[in-house]
Amino acid sequence: MTDWLLTIAVTAGALVGLGVFLVVQELLPATPALGPALRRLHQPPGAAHPAGPAGQRLEWLTGFTRWLRPPHQQLALLGRTPEQYALSLLLSALIGLASPTLLSVTFAATGVGLPVAVPVLGSLGLALICAWLAHRAVLTKAEAARGEFRAAVCTYLDLVALQLSAAHGPVQSLERAAEVCDGWVFDRIRESLRLAQLQMHSPWDELRDLADRIGIPELGDVGAIMRSSGSEGAQVHETLRSRADSLRDQIRTDNLARAEGVTGRLDIPGALLVFVLLGFATYPFFARL
Repeated sequence: MTDWLLTIAVTAGALVGLGVFLVVQELLPATPALGPALRRLHQPPGAAHPAGPAGQRLEWLTGFTRWLRPPHQQLALLGRTPEQYALSLLLSALIGLASPTLLSVTFAATGVGLPVAVPVLGSLGLALICAWLAHRAVLTKAEAARGEFRAAVCTYLDLVALQLSAAHGPVQSLERAAEVCDGWVFDRIRESLRLAQLQMHSPWDELRDLADRIGIPELGDVGAIMRSSGSEGAQVHETLRSRADSLRDQIRTDNLARAEGVTGRLDIPGALLVFVLLGFATYPFFARL
């Protein structure tokens, strides 16, 4: 019995130590590699951006990542690689796998014995729950980032329209409008425009590729509208303003629908509270019967 507990304790400690080692390794800053940076700047049009040094350190997770089928658009929107997603799920599962084992060892040290099936089933179940929670956290963050990105695209549409009204060219309007505001959304837009400039591509094509990669079709609309201005010389500043207004109306409608859904869910605890109060009010009457 002592050897079995010692084996479980050593295994759990090794798993926790491995998890801590991987977390510390990812948190330590690494020296940027010149080769991947040059490949990012000279990739063919429409190609996916390769991962940076952090992604290359996690190449051993590539096979596991293919089996997981990660949400690529959500990860691209958050700026994370599939390997990082797989690592987060793996670490979460390891934490869930080790926690019941450590708890059973603690109980055994205090003299409380548990059947073998309890820590085994608890470890497997908690590992699945922790991995699912890590997956849901990625989807929740991506949904919030998508809403923020759509709101920023509305501002970007207005800024591009203002630049066109000031007699700037299509390419210059896109670049000057992206330089006005700060934030991670405009950083992504500026990065795409800078990449298009270095590779001598059309900026609207680069914006369309970014929109397809992160799942924001509203940004692709900017590229489609500006393509007609760049290739046909059309006056599109009114079209941009109209698209910004319609996008704001759509965001407002989505927010109202979400608020109504949350309000509807709040009716359930309110109804339960009414029944509880009714029970307290009628209890003295029924107690006298």
